[in-house]
Amino acid sequence: TSQADVAVMVVDASQGAFEAGISRDGQTREHALLAYTLGVKQMIVAVNKMDHESVNYSEKRFVAVKSEVASYLKKVGYKPAKIAFVPISGWLGENIKDKSKNLSWYSGPTLLDALDNVTPPKRPVDKSLRIPIQDVYKIGGIGTVPVGRVETGIMKPGIMAQFAPSGIQAEVKSCEVHHESLLEVGPGTNVGFNVKNVAVKDIGRGDVASDADDSPATGVTSFEAQVIVMNHPGKIMKGYCPVIDCHTAHVACSFTNIKDKMDRRTGKVVEENPEFIQNGDAAIVTMVPTKPLCVESFAEYPPLGRFAIRDMRQTVAVGIIKSITKEVIEDED
Repeated sequence: TSQADVAVMVVDASQGAFEAGISRDGQTREHALLAYTLGVKQMIVAVNKMDHESVNYSEKRFVAVKSEVASYLKKVGYKPAKIAFVPISGWLGENIKDKSKNLSWYSGPTLLDALDNVTPPKRPVDKSLRIPIQDVYKIGGIGTVPVGRVETGIMKPGIMAQFAPSGIQAEVKSCEVHHESLLEVGPGTNVGFNVKNVAVKDIGRGDVASDADDSPATGVTSFEAQVIVMNHPGKIMKGYCPVIDCHTAHVACSFTNIKDKMDRRTGKVVEENPEFIQNGDAAIVTMVPTKPLCVESFAEYPPLGRFAIRDMRQTVAVGIIKSITKEVIEDED
């Protein structure tokens, strides 16, 4: 999800299956929430299994599923009016590429048309370079090749790359997109780039590559974030230490301070230094990573400033980073 521009949410319309997906611990809710928090602002909802005997292409069932999903998506933050709800049958291939006689009551786009109607997002070219690393390969005859999506800025051969949080620097010898060598790569593109004199084990998933000469990325000792708790069974207090998923990083972080509890809709502070927060609460918290981590403030680098908090194998909260305390790297003499 950390790389997508649009989400297609496939909802099972058949009796029982839909109700299970949208229920309190259903997958449908979790997927929508994760997509929104991770910055996927455009959504298409494909209402699948319209051919199922319990649905039998019923417009009434489609409308019921649509209104239920729309009301949840609205709570998450999406604007339902801007979302295409498309009835389909994946099994029979109906209304995916071509319109279906069985869905003659439906006048909207097919699934492929809906995808073609998506607006490409503006890409932040003018910001400093940031590439969260997904994987690192060792390629015979070439060497070490980290791979990741350019989130902001421009990647080009010849720059001195700096990897955070380790601070390792290396010259970029070449950049490849789909096995084609390019002289520059802009935001939104997955790139593999070859770096000199760095071992594969020195770089890993979750690191962030930047330009050493243009406000490079660094590790953080702590960060302040606005967190919304959606799905936690108990109370979250100081000392809570869940795993956070931010860009490609996956690091446990400790809540060292819960500063203000706020009203989610207005942003006004309703309680200072609360003892705990629970489902439905929004709060400003200070978090300290348990091992080196590179993140940025949401205002400066949105893709590196939003995160999901996972615990008990589900997303319990989501957040955006308000400010960071950078790690000071001592120069080695």
